[in-house]
Amino acid sequence: MDKQIPYLLELCREMKDRTHCPYSKFRVGAALLCEDGTIFTGCNVENASYGLTICAERTAIVKAVSEGHKDFKAIAISSDMKNSFIVPCGACRQVLAEFGTNWDVYMTKPDLTYHKMSVGELLPMSFSPSSLGEEKIGNGSGHLENGIEPNSIMSEENGSSPEM
Repeated sequence: MDKQIPYLLELCREMKDRTHCPYSKFRVGAALLCEDGTIFTGCNVENASYGLTICAERTAIVKAVSEGHKDFKAIAISSDMKNSFIVPCGACRQVLAEFGTNWDVYMTKPDLTYHKMSVGELLPMSFSPSSLGEEKIGNGSGHLENGIEPNSIMSEENGSSPEM
Protein backbone atom coordinates (compact mmCIF):
# COMPACT_ATOMS: atom_id res chain seq x y z
CA MET A 1 0.00 0.00 0.00
CA ASP A 2 1.19 3.50 -0.85
CA LYS A 3 2.32 5.24 2.34
CA GLN A 4 -0.07 8.14 1.60
CA ILE A 5 -3.19 5.94 1.62
CA PRO A 6 -3.73 5.97 5.43
CA TYR A 7 -3.54 9.78 5.32
CA LEU A 8 -5.96 9.81 2.36
CA LEU A 9 -8.40 7.67 4.34
CA GLU A 10 -8.25 10.05 7.30
CA LEU A 11 -8.67 13.14 5.10
CA CYS A 12 -11.79 11.81 3.39
CA ARG A 13 -13.34 11.22 6.81
CA GLU A 14 -12.46 14.75 7.96
CA MET A 15 -14.01 16.25 4.81
CA LYS A 16 -17.46 15.06 5.92
CA ASP A 17 -17.39 17.93 8.42
CA ARG A 18 -17.35 20.45 5.56
CA THR A 19 -20.39 19.16 3.67
CA HIS A 20 -23.46 21.20 2.85
CA CYS A 21 -26.23 18.61 2.90
CA PRO A 22 -29.29 20.16 4.56
CA TYR A 23 -31.72 18.11 2.42
CA SER A 24 -30.42 14.54 2.45
CA LYS A 25 -28.33 14.79 5.64
CA PHE A 26 -26.01 12.32 3.82
CA ARG A 27 -22.46 13.51 4.43
CA VAL A 28 -19.73 12.40 2.03
CA GLY A 29 -16.07 13.34 2.01
CA ALA A 30 -13.39 12.55 -0.56
CA ALA A 31 -9.62 12.79 -0.84
CA LEU A 32 -7.92 12.44 -4.23
CA LEU A 33 -4.28 11.45 -4.62
CA CYS A 34 -2.57 12.64 -7.79
CA GLU A 35 0.29 10.76 -9.41
CA ASP A 36 2.72 13.49 -8.29
CA GLY A 37 1.62 13.11 -4.64
CA THR A 38 -0.61 16.20 -4.50
CA ILE A 39 -3.88 15.65 -2.62
CA PHE A 40 -7.17 17.39 -3.29
CA THR A 41 -10.19 17.06 -1.03
CA GLY A 42 -13.90 17.41 -1.63
CA CYS A 43 -17.28 17.15 0.02
CA ASN A 44 -20.82 16.98 -1.22
CA VAL A 45 -22.56 20.33 -1.71
CA GLU A 46 -26.32 20.09 -2.07
CA ASN A 47 -28.65 22.60 -3.65
CA ALA A 48 -32.38 23.21 -3.24
CA SER A 49 -32.55 22.53 -6.98
CA TYR A 50 -31.47 18.92 -6.43
CA GLY A 51 -29.99 18.39 -9.90
CA LEU A 52 -27.36 21.04 -9.15
CA THR A 53 -25.94 19.08 -6.21
CA ILE A 54 -22.30 18.04 -6.62
CA CYS A 55 -20.86 14.93 -5.01
CA ALA A 56 -17.66 14.84 -2.97
CA GLU A 57 -15.79 12.81 -5.60
CA ARG A 58 -16.60 15.28 -8.38
CA THR A 59 -15.72 18.22 -6.13
CA ALA A 60 -12.23 16.77 -5.59
CA ILE A 61 -11.79 15.99 -9.31
CA VAL A 62 -12.88 19.49 -10.37
CA LYS A 63 -10.51 21.09 -7.85
CA ALA A 64 -7.61 18.96 -9.12
CA VAL A 65 -8.28 19.60 -12.80
CA SER A 66 -8.72 23.33 -12.20
CA GLU A 67 -5.23 23.32 -10.67
CA GLY A 68 -3.70 21.47 -13.63
CA HIS A 69 -3.76 17.87 -12.34
CA LYS A 70 -5.25 15.10 -14.49
CA ASP A 71 -3.25 11.99 -13.53
CA PHE A 72 -4.63 10.23 -10.49
CA LYS A 73 -3.44 7.36 -8.32
CA ALA A 74 -6.32 6.91 -5.86
CA ILE A 75 -9.43 8.43 -4.34
CA ALA A 76 -10.86 7.66 -0.90
CA ILE A 77 -14.48 8.35 -0.02
CA SER A 78 -16.26 8.33 3.32
CA SER A 79 -19.80 8.57 4.63
CA ASP A 80 -21.61 7.98 7.90
CA MET A 81 -23.06 4.59 6.88
CA LYS A 82 -22.07 2.32 9.76
CA ASN A 83 -22.54 -1.09 8.14
CA SER A 84 -21.87 -0.47 4.45
CA PHE A 85 -18.99 0.82 2.40
CA ILE A 86 -19.81 4.05 0.59
CA VAL A 87 -19.72 3.64 -3.20
CA PRO A 88 -19.59 6.34 -5.88
CA CYS A 89 -22.84 7.10 -7.68
CA GLY A 90 -23.08 6.43 -11.41
CA ALA A 91 -22.30 10.01 -12.39
CA CYS A 92 -19.17 10.02 -10.23
CA ARG A 93 -18.05 6.68 -11.67
CA GLN A 94 -18.28 8.15 -15.16
CA VAL A 95 -16.34 11.27 -14.13
CA LEU A 96 -13.64 9.11 -12.50
CA ALA A 97 -13.41 7.02 -15.70
CA GLU A 98 -12.82 10.19 -17.73
CA PHE A 99 -9.33 10.16 -16.23
CA GLY A 100 -8.61 6.47 -16.73
CA THR A 101 -9.84 3.18 -15.37
CA ASN A 102 -6.61 1.83 -13.89
CA TRP A 103 -6.50 3.71 -10.60
CA ASP A 104 -7.89 2.89 -7.16
CA VAL A 105 -11.06 3.81 -5.29
CA TYR A 106 -11.04 3.27 -1.52
CA MET A 107 -14.62 2.98 -0.27
CA THR A 108 -14.70 3.31 3.50
CA LYS A 109 -16.85 2.93 6.58
CA PRO A 110 -16.63 5.42 9.49
CA ASP A 111 -14.18 3.13 11.32
CA LEU A 112 -11.81 3.53 8.29
CA THR A 113 -12.12 -0.06 7.17
CA TYR A 114 -12.23 -0.02 3.39
CA HIS A 115 -12.89 -1.94 0.22
CA LYS A 116 -10.59 -1.15 -2.70
CA MET A 117 -11.54 -1.46 -6.36
CA SER A 118 -10.19 0.05 -9.54
CA VAL A 119 -12.26 2.58 -11.46
CA GLY A 120 -12.52 -0.01 -14.24
CA GLU A 121 -13.98 -2.56 -11.84
CA LEU A 122 -16.58 -0.03 -10.66
CA LEU A 123 -17.57 0.91 -14.21
CA PRO A 124 -16.53 -1.99 -16.44
CA MET A 125 -18.00 -0.73 -19.72
CA SER A 126 -17.46 3.00 -19.35
CA PHE A 127 -17.96 5.56 -22.06
CA SER A 128 -14.45 6.97 -22.38
CA PRO A 129 -12.70 9.68 -24.38
CA SER A 130 -11.61 6.96 -26.81
CA SER A 131 -15.31 6.20 -27.47
CA LEU A 132 -15.58 9.55 -29.22
CA GLY A 133 -12.97 8.43 -31.76
CA GLU A 134 -14.82 5.26 -32.71
CA GLU A 135 -15.89 4.86 -36.33
CA LYS A 136 -19.46 6.08 -36.75
CA ILE A 137 -22.12 5.03 -39.25
CA GLY A 138 -23.28 8.55 -40.04
CA ASN A 139 -21.54 11.71 -41.10
CA GLY A 140 -22.32 13.53 -37.85
CA SER A 141 -25.16 15.59 -39.32
CA GLY A 142 -27.96 13.37 -38.04
CA HIS A 143 -28.34 11.84 -41.50
CA LEU A 144 -27.06 8.46 -42.53
CA GLU A 145 -24.42 8.52 -45.24
CA ASN A 146 -26.84 6.94 -47.73
CA GLY A 147 -29.13 9.95 -47.36
CA ILE A 148 -31.90 8.17 -45.47
CA GLU A 149 -33.28 10.05 -42.49
CA PRO A 150 -33.10 7.92 -39.29
CA ASN A 151 -36.86 8.36 -38.65
CA SER A 152 -37.87 7.44 -42.19
CA ILE A 153 -36.82 3.80 -41.92
CA MET A 154 -39.83 1.51 -42.28
CA SER A 155 -40.74 -0.84 -39.48
CA GLU A 156 -40.49 -4.46 -40.60
CA GLU A 157 -43.38 -5.47 -38.35
CA ASN A 158 -46.13 -3.21 -39.63
CA GLY A 159 -44.73 -1.56 -42.75
CA SER A 160 -45.04 1.93 -41.28
CA SER A 161 -42.61 4.59 -40.19
CA PRO A 162 -41.71 4.58 -36.49
CA GLU A 163 -43.47 7.24 -34.44
CA MET A 164 -41.55 10.04 -32.80
